[in-house]
Amino acid sequence: MGEQRARVRCVPAVPCWVSLMARDLGVAKAFYGPLLGWTFEPGPDRWGEYLWAVVDGVEVAGLGVMAGDWQPPVAWTTYFGIESADRAAEGVRERGGTLAVGPLAFDAGRVALAADPLGAVFGIWEGEPGVETWMKEPGAPVWIELRSPDPFAAALFYGEVFRWDSRDREHFEVRYEHERVVLRSEGRNVAALRAARGQAPHWEVFFSVADTDAAVLRAVELGGSVAEPAVDTPYGRTARLQDTEGGIFSVIGPGHALGDG
Repeated sequence: MGEQRARVRCVPAVPCWVSLMARDLGVAKAFYGPLLGWTFEPGPDRWGEYLWAVVDGVEVAGLGVMAGDWQPPVAWTTYFGIESADRAAEGVRERGGTLAVGPLAFDAGRVALAADPLGAVFGIWEGEPGVETWMKEPGAPVWIELRSPDPFAAALFYGEVFRWDSRDREHFEVRYEHERVVLRSEGRNVAALRAARGQAPHWEVFFSVADTDAAVLRAVELGGSVAEPAVDTPYGRTARLQDTEGGIFSVIGPGHALGDG
């Protein structure tokens, strides 16, 4: 499978990669592999052991290990593509955000870790450009959602950092629907910003599953827990889950409207 593996391309202005920082890769593999149908391939190890999660020969996510004595909560990070990581990092600082790491050279290009003015962490990735190619098959990330107390202020911040207003409207669009600011890439909804109370601001990753309720049961069987039970939404049936080390993510079942607009 490794010989045929498709590499992810950097898609400017939109989320195009997700990565989990775990405490124990063996524990993470034992949970996410059976739950999402992932197989694993070795990735770059410049900053510690790193794995590619693969679905049908396509890289869909990365899993790394926290290094050193600092042990922040296990969490998924969403990376936005951009033409220049340095320019985006400068934009983060100018607009009240925080640059935590980088930009640094990495095997796939240049990356940085940042937080918006309300504290939501996100990544910046300058890499080989391409078009939006995220799969819809089970196991792939299909929806990224910012939970924030002020999504409109957040939309201004991200819009300025990633130059949403200057993008080609034939390939990129920002609009308001279902009480969310929604990003569309190549005719498909890929991300949204929505109001949320009682949660720390964060970007949440939604993985496609064949059956949401079955995925919830399987997650619990594998040692995870349910953060929010399955519910029907305008985008499909979703559930919020917690992995065995505390990492939060969501799943979304078939029949969702992410590609229909």
